[in-house]
Amino acid sequence: MAALVTDHERALTLLFAELSGAAAEQREVFVGTAGTLAERVNEAGTRFWVHRFSDALGRRRETYLGKSEAPKVRAAIEALRERIAGTNATISRVRLLARAGFATVDRKTFGTLASLHNHGLFRAGALLIGSHAYGAVLNGLGVRAVAYATEDVDIARREALALPGIPVFLEILRETGIDFFEVPALDRRAPSTSFAERGGSHLRVDLLVPSRNDHYPIIPVPELKAHAKGLPYLAYLLGASQEVPVLSPHGVVMVRTPTPERYAVHKLIVSQLRDKASSKSEKDLRQAATLIEAVTERFPGALEEALLGVPRSAVPHARRATKALERHLPASSETAWEALQVRRARS
Repeated sequence: MAALVTDHERALTLLFAELSGAAAEQREVFVGTAGTLAERVNEAGTRFWVHRFSDALGRRRETYLGKSEAPKVRAAIEALRERIAGTNATISRVRLLARAGFATVDRKTFGTLASLHNHGLFRAGALLIGSHAYGAVLNGLGVRAVAYATEDVDIARREALALPGIPVFLEILRETGIDFFEVPALDRRAPSTSFAERGGSHLRVDLLVPSRNDHYPIIPVPELKAHAKGLPYLAYLLGASQEVPVLSPHGVVMVRTPTPERYAVHKLIVSQLRDKASSKSEKDLRQAATLIEAVTERFPGALEEALLGVPRSAVPHARRATKALERHLPASSETAWEALQVRRARS
């Protein structure tokens, strides 16, 4: 069985680190394209500035910025011009990384994450999980692996977000220009926990929180004026996090994701909670194996620590998954297999 990950060249990982540093300093990200600035003259002869750009759907938009002679407007124009130039330079660098196999997201996903970032959700403790987080985590580890495909955006939070005055979650999503709507639950009396784009698109945003047991309840998220689906053992996944940039041909946005070792162990656990007829269990195991191989080579002791933090009720799931992992994790990954024995040895 061949190795699951391939290291990116050092020059590319350094470029990624530079983009990560720049993304960490961004307080606001363009939800659509960076666009251009244009000065106009109205019928009365008054000169004014506008910002022309495309939203997350690619529709052309124009925002009035103010009269040309106003000092505050001139200062705002210069600041916006610098942001546009910086974003365009970033996009050129992302193009190099994408061609080398770094994971990227599409325009709609990027716009969605950018809107959530601009409202401070990730800095307040919300996490991106799911396959988009998996791609971002691989980028952060400096490796490439088998490509994945998804349009779902999974947003989770462990505790209430300290964000006073934040808009309704659905309104934040709609600021992208995408016409999101609340997806009706199977039980029509239950509130929605998912948001999708109208018109048959596959874009979907799921709001998730930890469940207190092995059930999947619907739980209010008051600060977002929304509801979320409770997931077993999600609290474990959200217990350790990191900031990492998400790359897109349209820009870079800093998000918060689980640490790779927690992500890997959680994948092991949930692979055993899936319906036996579901193909997602094998996907979970493949992703777990990929992350385990990468983490154990780069961060000795991290996987062992993550395993020791597994809730006692989840230990049987992790053990069964470790056995099933033989189909995905090469026997030659000796360091990884040694690390996987830590919980069994100390139980």
